[in-house]
Amino acid sequence: MPELPEVEAVKRVLEPQICGISIGSVLVRRPEIIAHPSAGDFCQRLTGRTFLRLERRGKFLIAPLSGGDRMILHFRMTGCLLLTPADYPEEKHTHLVFRLENGMELRFSDTRRFGRFWLLGEGETDLYSGVPQLGMEPFDPAFRAEYLRGRLGNRKKAIKECLMDQNVVAGIGNLYSDEILFAARIYPGRPAGSLAGKEWERLCAAIPEQLSRFIARNAMTPEEYLETRGQEYRNAPYLQVYGREGKPCPVCGETLLRTVIGGRSSVFCPNCQRQAP
Repeated sequence: MPELPEVEAVKRVLEPQICGISIGSVLVRRPEIIAHPSAGDFCQRLTGRTFLRLERRGKFLIAPLSGGDRMILHFRMTGCLLLTPADYPEEKHTHLVFRLENGMELRFSDTRRFGRFWLLGEGETDLYSGVPQLGMEPFDPAFRAEYLRGRLGNRKKAIKECLMDQNVVAGIGNLYSDEILFAARIYPGRPAGSLAGKEWERLCAAIPEQLSRFIARNAMTPEEYLETRGQEYRNAPYLQVYGREGKPCPVCGETLLRTVIGGRSSVFCPNCQRQAP
């Protein structure tokens, strides 16, 4: 699933290319990916609208439009958004096509069909997407150790599970929770309530630091993004622990171990991230 750095990469690649461009028509091949309103209303209301900008909130991509509407997208597991020439070969499982007035097409493909779109009118309360329930952005100036400790300090759940709670911190998933906890030297299975003051400080510092690092690594040109079909991000060679079970720790050389926390795979260093506080 794309997490915050991947969604930010999509935003940065597509925003300069579609801002100020109007939608000529919309083709929906899988109506179920339009969560609100109906697919027919979605197509009708978007036709003739202009993209004003792109925004990211957590793992959501938001497109404010002329006329006051805003379109929201969540990629879920396998969603992909590509801007292509009209005659460019379509990806398999392309379910939604925005035909733009400049002759380009903005296409959404999704192998597992979990991705969802919402279209909200000007002043319409968002009761559908889940965006209003998101927690603080990791780059918010108010994101401090006191905030994390206040939200998580009494929880018995593993700190890794808590980091992936989108109602607390927006945008962190399975991959980056491993990287963040390794950088903060905290065992992912520790109950959140067992963390001490300095550990909250390290964790709070590691979250924006690690996410910023991977946002920078994911930077690519529009040509590179299209060539890789929006599916090849550049963070893999720079991962410290995620997906590296059995390999040496990049800090101490100890063998990295894998465990399962809250049903999700997690890799950690038993030396740098000791289970006991």
